[in-house]
Amino acid sequence: MDMEEVFASEVYFSGHVQGVGFRYKTLRIAREFEISGYVRNLPDGRVEMIAEGEEAEVSRFVGEVIDRMDNFIRRTERSDHQRPRRYQGFTIAP
Repeated sequence: MDMEEVFASEVYFSGHVQGVGFRYKTLRIAREFEISGYVRNLPDGRVEMIAEGEEAEVSRFVGEVIDRMDNFIRRTERSDHQRPRRYQGFTIAP
């Protein structure tokens, strides 16, 4: 297992973020960045997104998701961490 430390952002989006293609658009945006992680719907109506990689790249990715999905997002909660890499590639999680 690769124990390389990476920058990780854990982001929760609230608003009209389910049923609008949010996860699929996020996946398409992720392909433009050197990041890994996932996006998934939560039972409470929020969307959870985990992104890891180099800090600048992760921050640009999160910013791009917020910019492009701004019409659907009412609130964003974000926490950042340094931790061992957990993901390969970016996916839509169940």
